[in-house]
Amino acid sequence: WVIFGTKPRSLKRHRSLLLAAMCHSLCGSLLQQRNVPGCKQEVLEQAPMYVAVMTYLGFGIVTLFGYFRDFLRAVGLEKCHLAQEREEQKDFVPLYQDFENFYTRNLYMRVRDNWNRPVCSLPGPVFDLMERVSDDYNWTFRFTGRTLHNVINMGSYNYLGFAENEAESLKTVADTTLRYGVGVCSTRHEIGNLSIHEELEELVARFLGVESSMTFGMGFATNSMNIPALVGKGCLILSDELNHTSLILGARLSGATIRVFKHNNMHSLEKMLREAVCSGQPRTHRPWKKILIMVEGIYSMEGSVVRLAEIVALKKKYRAYLYLDEAHSIGAVGPSGRGVTELTGVNPADVDVMMGTFTKSFGAAGGYIAGRKELVDYLRTCSHSAVYATALSPPVTEQILRAMKCIMGKDGSAEGIRRIRQLAENTRYFRARLKEMGFIIYGNDHSPVVPILLYMPGKVVAFAREMLERKIGVVVVGFPATPITEARARFCLSAGHTRAMLDQVLHHLNEVGDNLCLKFSRRKHDLSRASLSEETDS
Repeated sequence: WVIFGTKPRSLKRHRSLLLAAMCHSLCGSLLQQRNVPGCKQEVLEQAPMYVAVMTYLGFGIVTLFGYFRDFLRAVGLEKCHLAQEREEQKDFVPLYQDFENFYTRNLYMRVRDNWNRPVCSLPGPVFDLMERVSDDYNWTFRFTGRTLHNVINMGSYNYLGFAENEAESLKTVADTTLRYGVGVCSTRHEIGNLSIHEELEELVARFLGVESSMTFGMGFATNSMNIPALVGKGCLILSDELNHTSLILGARLSGATIRVFKHNNMHSLEKMLREAVCSGQPRTHRPWKKILIMVEGIYSMEGSVVRLAEIVALKKKYRAYLYLDEAHSIGAVGPSGRGVTELTGVNPADVDVMMGTFTKSFGAAGGYIAGRKELVDYLRTCSHSAVYATALSPPVTEQILRAMKCIMGKDGSAEGIRRIRQLAENTRYFRARLKEMGFIIYGNDHSPVVPILLYMPGKVVAFAREMLERKIGVVVVGFPATPITEARARFCLSAGHTRAMLDQVLHHLNEVGDNLCLKFSRRKHDLSRASLSEETDS
């Protein structure tokens, strides 16, 4: 009932969605566990019923106070800080939808100090933040001139720690900048095609174990601009309900028919595949031109891993195509960092379209599409992102080459494998300790994305502020980016995190969890702290 990335079209529509969700949740679903398999069975534990009731009550109270404050603004008893339309513009089409405006000024504005914090250093495992305060309840901010130093970064997608600033490691990047400059100012089709671009594409293809690949300057556009080149009217897209906004936008731009299946649910997917093959297109019942299954390797909000082997079996059975987004999984999982295909033992040749980004594990920018040579050659001439977009910046390209060669061991060292193993060890350790403490966490045991469920809106805000007071930077996410009863803090592990850093974070998490009563788990974990502490930091 809540699709990430969409916004209610009207306040009336939002109310109906909200009431439907509340009725559905309160009628018993919160008393059960949802089974959401990944590589193996993943069970998303639900909080006790009173937590859901208190969460809805919290949103209800802030909504009622929001309407009351709107009344005070309307009669002039409270100043309205937001820009307003002139009286002569009242008959025009409104610039903002009612609920968007209401939510922004009455709910988000009160707590927006927890987002968009200004970073003034390299965002590695630790970073510096510029302190800011507000004198008017977050309508405006002012800087105090004070800097918060050495805040532990638990929110960046710097999985392998390549977002670094070591002169020796970055020497090749500096040399490339001197040779090529910082930008090509042209598309690959015109005069922006450099030798290092072709070198990178050959290396990506070898790294993934496929025939060919091509790179793009922006990860989001890799999805949103290439999907319309692959499917169109008369085609069917079967999309996981938790897919990223870039996938959703690309699917909508394509003009293809879109149907959403339940997250990682093979019964739901197969039912839709069977119906699509048997019934064909609506009204005409002609066969679909193409059926494309779109999934992610690791889902960034849930931390779950796609059931790739089963999806590949279904796509072969029903002769569909598979589009795999490995933005969060490439470099981060698998014994050698080759993503979910390696983690699940799937042949990369069985995935028709392999997509990934360089913005996370590789500490750079851009994305790639890989697969059969015919596919890549077609996209080179038909994709808007390939024909019209500026080519990758040369220093960024060299940074990707540097990181990928390190992962593959082509730099003559074992540093890449060490980082991959360190990330896996940090992930296991952090997840195990959180479970031991009694937090409800989502996701697969291999996933470096670790969501901690906070539920209540007041506790979300208190958690973020309290952690920053303890010099730990966290990312908190709530409605409408998540279901209303599942607000969370999302931790991202990195190979750059040392055991001492993780222990410090866990110590403060344990205290904050007790102080704010955030330990909702009712499971018993056969886990001894001694066995975990015996592991050494490599």
